[in-house]
Amino acid sequence: MNKKKTTLCIHGGAGNINPSMMNAEQEKSYRQSLKEALHAGYSILEKGGAAMDAVVAAISSLEDNPLFNAGRGSVFTKKGLHEMDAAVMDGSNLAAGAVAGVRNIKNPIVLAREIMLHSGHVFLSGKGAGEFALNRKLEFAPDDYFFNKERYDQWIAIRDSDFYQLDHKDDNLKGIPVNTDHKFGTVGAVACDVSGNLAAGTSTGGMTNKRFGRIGDSPVIGSGTYANNKTCAISCTGHGEFFLRSVVAYDVSCMMEYKGFSLQQACDEVVQHKLKKLGGEGGLISVDAWGNYYFSFNSSGMYRAMRNSEGNEEVAFYGKP
Repeated sequence: MNKKKTTLCIHGGAGNINPSMMNAEQEKSYRQSLKEALHAGYSILEKGGAAMDAVVAAISSLEDNPLFNAGRGSVFTKKGLHEMDAAVMDGSNLAAGAVAGVRNIKNPIVLAREIMLHSGHVFLSGKGAGEFALNRKLEFAPDDYFFNKERYDQWIAIRDSDFYQLDHKDDNLKGIPVNTDHKFGTVGAVACDVSGNLAAGTSTGGMTNKRFGRIGDSPVIGSGTYANNKTCAISCTGHGEFFLRSVVAYDVSCMMEYKGFSLQQACDEVVQHKLKKLGGEGGLISVDAWGNYYFSFNSSGMYRAMRNSEGNEEVAFYGKP
């Protein structure tokens, strides 16, 4: 019988990520940032802490880092605002919390957990979610906290058009090139703790120049985020519309529960075959209740990292998993 391992996996987005896009200094910055988030989460696991606490700590670290499109590094909407989405799910009891379209919340992932624990609901959005955050005395930040010159310039280049851009791609969805930004999208984490409990979380600033209150897969339980102790914990990143239509995170779980697939088989069946056939680009991170982990992505790269109780640690950007 396999021995259970405590494991934490994180991601900083999947997309057009290749060595030609970054110099040594940029690579160093991303590597260090991923390691910091990994340490923030895994330090909880190695002390016997809960998977959910590790996930929230790791994602909060990524949200606080302007390199990533979540929290402080969130992209600009059509109106020049920052509207953020996040979700968490506890695999031990299927409890979940999600938030969409919130502004000025320093750590949307913390708000998602508060919604799960204290709202009596699963999904809150917009002003109502902000009111709940105030009620829970969560930390807010002024607009200038979220301002980033590179993201601003990226938005300015397309704000007068109908184009909208995935932060992890170097082209927009209608095929007309815009400026390349070396920062890539959605962040997430999955964990297995010493008790074998699983948790997943995802946070994002969405698409540059998004409008009409667009919401992607990240905060949607079953599409961008899912956890179930019977199967796995999943956090996704990529073109959200395709992940929504494919219910990617839950589909991986179903492949394991109903077809008897291994974690790797289930992830690849969904990401490399089902999602790809539909035209969806992106990837996911995963862990099962034994602490086994797997990264799957059909894009050129994905910012990813992991650490487990066997002393293994990995930080990678490029190539196939």
